[in-house]
Amino acid sequence: MKLPPLLVYSVLRLLAFLVPLGILWFFFPIFREFWWLAALFAALIGISISLLFLRNPLSDASRAIYAKRSSKVASAPSDEDIEDAGAPAAEGTDQSGPDVNGPDANGSGDAGSRHAA
Repeated sequence: MKLPPLLVYSVLRLLAFLVPLGILWFFFPIFREFWWLAALFAALIGISISLLFLRNPLSDASRAIYAKRSSKVASAPSDEDIEDAGAPAAEGTDQSGPDVNGPDANGSGDAGSRHAA
């Protein structure tokens, strides 16, 4: 059974953070008091490990995400296709919008009071 690449990459990234955090906490007593500093250093170490050693799992995960998204986009009709399909039916209708000089032009229902102060 092959694991999904995104799961593999996520677990490796978590380990790249949690292992340095555990080492800092257990072997350096000062980081027990300053836990936020240990978390900061562990994050920096984790990013460094990720950039150096996890390039292939990141590429695999990116390819899997791209393949999944492109297959989803290809199966659904685009907005342009939907609009093009609806365009011939709408040719006979008037799409100029509401009547500007009509009785409801200012929203009050009284066309004569349109410019009233």
